[in-house]
Amino acid sequence: MSEFIPISDAKKMRSGVNVEAVVKSKGDPRTVNLKSGGTVDVCDAVISNGETEDDQMKLTLWGDDIKAVNVGDTVVITNGYTNEFKGEVSLTKGKFGKMDINPQ
Repeated sequence: MSEFIPISDAKKMRSGVNVEAVVKSKGDPRTVNLKSGGTVDVCDAVISNGETEDDQMKLTLWGDDIKAVNVGDTVVITNGYTNEFKGEVSLTKGKFGKMDINPQ
């Protein structure tokens, strides 16, 4: 099993991010256009694995993941990646990553 890192460290990484965190809030889904054509629903949640603002970051949820994740859930992202948009770093599982919700 991969070792989980603090969100404060994940914010400095680009790929291969392994994080376990609690969903603190979840925004409303919105529909975006894909570069390949078509549309997909996307939603931003805030996850945290500590007490300070440094320990929180945005988690971008796509498609079916939006309905699967709820506030209060524990999410485990394996091999996720980050990107920065308008100065804010967000995490997503991407095509090659994995997300487990409330693992035992």
